[in-house]
Amino acid sequence: MKKSMALRSFIILILFVCDSAFGQIKTESFEFIHNGKKLSGLLDLPIGQKPTSVILIVQGYGKSNIVEGNWYYDLRSNFVKLGLACVIWDKPGCGKSEGEFDVNQTVQSSADEVLSAIKEIESKNIAGATNIGLWGICRAGWICPLVIQEYPKIAYWISVSGTDDKENFGYLLETNLRIDGRSETEIQLLVSEWQRGNDIFRKGGAFAEYQKATQNLTKDSFWIFLNNSSETEESYLSKQKQFISEHHKFDRKTGLMIYVPNFRKTLMKIQCPVLAIFGEKDANINWRQTIALYKETIGKKTKAKLTIKTYPDCNHNLKSCKTGGMKETIENSNKYQPPCDGYFDTMSEWLKKIVL
Repeated sequence: MKKSMALRSFIILILFVCDSAFGQIKTESFEFIHNGKKLSGLLDLPIGQKPTSVILIVQGYGKSNIVEGNWYYDLRSNFVKLGLACVIWDKPGCGKSEGEFDVNQTVQSSADEVLSAIKEIESKNIAGATNIGLWGICRAGWICPLVIQEYPKIAYWISVSGTDDKENFGYLLETNLRIDGRSETEIQLLVSEWQRGNDIFRKGGAFAEYQKATQNLTKDSFWIFLNNSSETEESYLSKQKQFISEHHKFDRKTGLMIYVPNFRKTLMKIQCPVLAIFGEKDANINWRQTIALYKETIGKKTKAKLTIKTYPDCNHNLKSCKTGGMKETIENSNKYQPPCDGYFDTMSEWLKKIVL
């Protein structure tokens, strides 16, 4: 009788442990070689179940601190609880990743990084590697389509605050100036100065000419907030030299820079299901324009199964906000901000239909 009770208690304990473990995360180091440099990141795995898919998190603009800062943990844990494995890494020159960080790294170079990570996932035969998906924010809106073009086996793509076919700084500047209280007349003047200054810079114009063309813009408090320090002739000429050597392409009508030539054609090639999510107070990218672009391209491909979801009071990072402006976002950057209500639920429900 005692043995029977002991055995019964042991079985209950095992079931309790297994049930507790299910949905929890096991995190391992994830490293791969790209362009001769070792990039370091994390691999999150569900405990108690075999991953049905591997989802790669493709970051947006700026430096990263993935490993040390345990970045994107809430997002990663949400995916892992669904039974997915999750891969993320620090950019070159960040964290323990080798190389030198380049704030102007091309989107093609970033796409090549993702492809190197996929090769590593496949070579390690990580469970779920036959069903690889992408999650990307902002700048990743250019990167992920390039990855899909090179690796058509991508099973799905979640695009958050995705970009349209041209650079977004003009929209960012105009929107944030409006949030910051400038009048429409002031906005028109400052944006036109930015456009004129850009034209001078890109065509090899002198620093004095640039200064004269942007005399109101460079004194504006929001512009100073963005740039932290005033431009010097030395820094101007150095950046100009590098920029011209990179042979960028521009839209003839708007003068805006094109990061991915023939981007519409690239989007038209996408055959996998796509979930596009936007915050309606996004002051960084023109989300309405991106939605229109996606509908005209991905939306016309029946296999792509485009799904679009927007959130009224959410900013670029899908956090609840008052204005969505950059000042508000930066001021709150050291505070924990939960994701917008329903944001994770939308991704979870979509993934259950598409992947699980």
